[in-house]
Amino acid sequence: MADNKVIICCKCKKELIPKKVYFKYLGHSFFTDILKCPDCGEVFIPEELVKGRMAEVEMQLEDK
Repeated sequence: MADNKVIICCKCKKELIPKKVYFKYLGHSFFTDILKCPDCGEVFIPEELVKGRMAEVEMQLEDK
């Protein structure tokens, strides 16, 4: 989100806005700020979140 690119919702054709979103992934939950459509609620999950926070959750589960 720091690169200031405008991302548009494919469904509503509205600009996504930063919002705090609750995630539940593989039994773990966390809040993070990501881009979300103000109309339909569709979210954009950036690559850095997938390769960062979500990858950490997967690694924690593998270690158990």
